[in-house]
Amino acid sequence: MEHFDVLIIGAGLSGIGAAARLRMACPEKTFAILEGREAMGGTWDLFRYPGVRSDSDMFTLGYRFRPWHDSEAIADGPAILRYIRETSKEYDIDKEIRYNHRVHRAEWSSADSKWIVDVLVQKPARDNGSSDPSDLPPEPETKRFTCGFLYLCTGYYDYDAGYTPEWPGFEKYKGTVVHPQKWPEGLDYSGKRVVVIGSGATAVTLVPAMAKTAAHVTMLQRSPTYIVSMPTQDRIANFLRAALPSKAAYMLSRWKNVFRQMFFYELARKKPGMMKGIIARGVKKEMNEEYAETHFDPDYNPWDQRLCIVPDSDLFRAIKDGRASVETDNIETFTETGVRLASGKHLEADIIVTATGLVLKIMAGLALVVDGDPVDLSKKMAYKGMMYNDVPNLAQAFGYTNASWTLKCDLTAEYVCRLLKHMDRHGYGSCVARANDPSIRPEPVLDFTSGYIQRALHELPSQGSKPPWRLYQNYVKDLSMLRYGRLEDDAIEFLRPGETGGKRIPANGGRQAQ
Repeated sequence: MEHFDVLIIGAGLSGIGAAARLRMACPEKTFAILEGREAMGGTWDLFRYPGVRSDSDMFTLGYRFRPWHDSEAIADGPAILRYIRETSKEYDIDKEIRYNHRVHRAEWSSADSKWIVDVLVQKPARDNGSSDPSDLPPEPETKRFTCGFLYLCTGYYDYDAGYTPEWPGFEKYKGTVVHPQKWPEGLDYSGKRVVVIGSGATAVTLVPAMAKTAAHVTMLQRSPTYIVSMPTQDRIANFLRAALPSKAAYMLSRWKNVFRQMFFYELARKKPGMMKGIIARGVKKEMNEEYAETHFDPDYNPWDQRLCIVPDSDLFRAIKDGRASVETDNIETFTETGVRLASGKHLEADIIVTATGLVLKIMAGLALVVDGDPVDLSKKMAYKGMMYNDVPNLAQAFGYTNASWTLKCDLTAEYVCRLLKHMDRHGYGSCVARANDPSIRPEPVLDFTSGYIQRALHELPSQGSKPPWRLYQNYVKDLSMLRYGRLEDDAIEFLRPGETGGKRIPANGGRQAQ
């Protein structure tokens, strides 16, 4: 068995960032990255659909320690993937990544103060076009690693499959069906009639991109989504870059956008009617009033679900040019040639794209065991948004729902490095959060009404009613707590090797409040 001080699970945006932080802050620590797929990049390597891009600006989605140099603030997938790869190369991370290593079980041993991690290693098949069974992928081999600290950077959704509802008559359809998460290479949609089912970030990205060459693209939505247009280039950021040193310009641009995100989010929560009016006026500048009120006027408040960004009004321009359209209706049934709606209207389609969302999957399905007891994540509470009560030496990178993902993940990586150094200074072998304050009430960890959240909420850990168990979804508050706050508090227990922990008292059983 190979042993490492830290095992990072996942080589996506957050995993590469975590490894770079370890390189900088804890150069004496040994680590490896276990990646279940055959390439780094996570989301930005997996998704290959037309127009794939960020849905937030790269000054906040990028790493704090490595400036984003491209002129486009809303970047496409290939540019983001290139940024991740360049970061990996710059910090000499490439050689630490073990590809096709899918972690499926991890067991903590208090006696040894270490994790024992079981990994399925998939060797690739011979790529020679042969149908000989000996050329097919062999059965995965099982390998075992040990580590002192387990750092999960696995994202939040199932990489193997997206979500597709059960529609009446779906099997009748004779055309091509595609889910964006499994986009087939070389799919030719030029001159074709396309129906994109969905209204989230993926759908509003796909429609204008496919409309460039398709005969027509229809976005079919059950209900509207809030859509805000933003310029692809941030003119203030580009001005600062021209006038100041690179790092200074990047940090100013980053903070400008952090405060902008926070301002509009707080406005949406405190004065939803005002925010709704601001968004509506923006849409009406792009579309006629009847179209805007029919297709872009949601019946929920802003930030009850994530807002969708369209760069340079590309979706609205595609609609105005007649290359795309929106239908807001329910599906009655699929037919051989398309979709019949509840209104009776029939949408002819050569290709149907089911942009219907993700399947939430925390820890990529990893089974955790602590001293022989299986960990039920739904009965756990999140400490500082990254650790779980009674689970030692483990942290998880989980980003913001109301701002750029990397903002929180970068803070988490800094905190983990601080924690590791603190443990070394004091000779601690383990640290574990204890939910031992009976006054703290468990609450749902997320208050989003999005379908992919609601479908999985019963499987997720709780948050607490008070800090350090409370999730603020606020970068400034988290900055104070994670970068500058005390490492030792009443909810964290540090143990030296061989010491036994205190009594486990999960608050209210750790169950989510109803």
